[in-house]
Amino acid sequence: MKRLDGIARSGLIFLLALVVLVVVAQLTGLGGDPEKIVGPRLAPPGPEWWLGTDSLGRSTLPRVLQGTGTSLLLSAVAVLATAVVATALGVLAGYRGGALNEIVMRVVDVLYSFPAIILAILVAALVNPGLDAAVASIVLVTIPLMTRVVRAAALTVSHRDYVTSAIISGARLPRVLGRHILPNVAGTVAVQGTYALSIGILVEGGLSFLGLGVQPPQASLGVLISEGTVYLTYAPWLLLGPGVVLVLAILSINVLGDGLRDQLDPRTSRSLT
Repeated sequence: MKRLDGIARSGLIFLLALVVLVVVAQLTGLGGDPEKIVGPRLAPPGPEWWLGTDSLGRSTLPRVLQGTGTSLLLSAVAVLATAVVATALGVLAGYRGGALNEIVMRVVDVLYSFPAIILAILVAALVNPGLDAAVASIVLVTIPLMTRVVRAAALTVSHRDYVTSAIISGARLPRVLGRHILPNVAGTVAVQGTYALSIGILVEGGLSFLGLGVQPPQASLGVLISEGTVYLTYAPWLLLGPGVVLVLAILSINVLGDGLRDQLDPRTSRSLT
C-alpha cells in the first residue's frame, strides 16, 4: 500500500494537531474560560489576548477553540451516523438489486436533488434550531452521495468470482455481506467519509451562521463567524480567527480525502506534490 503524499500527510497532521489542541483546551482550560469577561470590549489582539476580545469582553481564543470542538464533534457524530446508514443501504441495494435497489435509489435521488443548504434549512425548520437540527441536517445532506457511491462499489464487488463461489457454497446473506462485500467497500466508505466530514462542517457553519444550528451562548465556528460579521469594520479579528480555522479544516479534510482516494484506487492516482 502506498504512503500518503506530502500534502495529504500535511492535512492529516493539521487535523490531528487541531483535535489535540481542542481536547487539551477542554481538559486543561488552555486559553482561558470562553465565558469569562477578561477585558474591554472589542480589544485588538495582543500579548494578553492573542485573538482579541469580543463584544462582551470575552477572550476570543478560547471561544474559537470551543467553537472548533463543537463543529468537529457535531460533524463527526453526524458523519458516523451517515456512514452506518449509507453503508447499510448502499450494500443492500447494490447486492440485492430489484425493488429494494429502486426504492433506495429513488429516495436518494429525491434528497440529492435539493441544494444542500436548502435541505438543511428545511430540516432545521422542522426539528427546531439547535444541536439536533444541525446533526439531522448534516446526515440528510451527506447520505445521498455516500449511498450512491457505496451502492456502486457493492454492485461491482457482488459480481466477482469469490462472491459467486460463496453463494454457491451455501453461505448465508449475513456472511456474504460481512465477509466478502463490506471489507471490499470499506475503502470507499473511508474516502466518502472524509468528504462528508468537510460538507458537514460547512453545513453546520451555514446553519449556525443563519441562527438555525448551534445557539448562543454555546460557540461553534458558524456562530463565531456570524458574530464577527456584525463588527467586521470595527473588529475584523472576530471573523478572522474562526474563518481561518474553518477554511483550513475543510481544506485539510479534502486533501486528506484526495490522498486516501489515490492510495485506495491506483487507477486514478495522481501526485499532489
